[in-house]
Amino acid sequence: MRGDRSHTGGKMWLYPLTLLISLSVHGVHSGSHILQYYYTAVSAPGSGIPEFSVVVYLDDHQIVNYNSESHQVRSAAQWMNKLGSDFWQVENQVCKVCESDFKYYVKNVMSRLNQTGGFHFYQDMFGCELRDDGTIVGYDQFGYDGRDFIYLDTQSWLYIPIMDVAQTTTERWNSPEVREGEMHKHFVENDCVAYLKKYIDHGKEDLEIKVRPEVKVWGRQQPDGVTRLQCLAYGFHPRAVDVKWVRNGEDHITSDEASPILPHPDGTYQTRVSVEVPTREGDTYSCHVEHSSLEETFIVQWKPNNGLSSAVIAAALCCLVAVVAVTAGVIVYRKRRSGYQSTSTSDTSSDSNNAKP
Repeated sequence: MRGDRSHTGGKMWLYPLTLLISLSVHGVHSGSHILQYYYTAVSAPGSGIPEFSVVVYLDDHQIVNYNSESHQVRSAAQWMNKLGSDFWQVENQVCKVCESDFKYYVKNVMSRLNQTGGFHFYQDMFGCELRDDGTIVGYDQFGYDGRDFIYLDTQSWLYIPIMDVAQTTTERWNSPEVREGEMHKHFVENDCVAYLKKYIDHGKEDLEIKVRPEVKVWGRQQPDGVTRLQCLAYGFHPRAVDVKWVRNGEDHITSDEASPILPHPDGTYQTRVSVEVPTREGDTYSCHVEHSSLEETFIVQWKPNNGLSSAVIAAALCCLVAVVAVTAGVIVYRKRRSGYQSTSTSDTSSDSNNAKP
């Protein structure tokens, strides 16, 4: 599987499964596709969290998973079974190697930080995006306990340390003997994109299906003389959508709040757009939704005296919260540039074997 951070120092790119984020980190352009890998190791498994796990996404669809409890690579999308038994056997072997390595990595970082116990987690997130204009974008990020640890600068193809204890690791990865960044560049531009295209070809019937959005609108008058309008578009596929509020049928109102386009467990998506407008008679407001499943713009007008009931509003918001919770549950580590005071230590003896991190 992609991402075997072997003790010999380089990536042992065998067969890729693919790992995510960024739901968390990378937005997907309209017409583009992204393949994402998430490798996670924890120091103290429990509460349903395995010691090591791999999750692979194609766009926002989970297609593969593996964990240290099942010790089995499993398809999360029916069409992935078209790849055949040989593919899955190889992937299973590679995952077991990665499992051993990542258990070592989390312990190694703990040692560098003088941590002797507690719950800690180490992640590698990488992938590639093929945009609709043919350009290829890749990334490789490492996190520890929810903070940036190391990331790959894809302009120079050098690894950049974020935490002090990562300095020794990046010096080795960037050395003329290892050239880890150049290896990842080759992976992004060749293997990753090749497998991305292969997966798309196998799953195109599911990936290209078009489902019309449902749209709900409601509003609430505020004490300060404004009305807050909400438009919820949900149940649509594919992901790309344009949702906006319009005054009097022609004036686009800039949104003051818009949720990300979030995946729903059934494979569809939803988003919510909010605006604040003056509370006054005579003006009309409508939500306009454009989507590839629609032949023309879907327009839903807000009527002040005929809004949604509080029960419907609550159900809609609960639906949105549920999707956020599902997404957050998948993404343990979210990319963020926060300060972190760590204990600087010299390189441990384990690094003499070029082990990662």
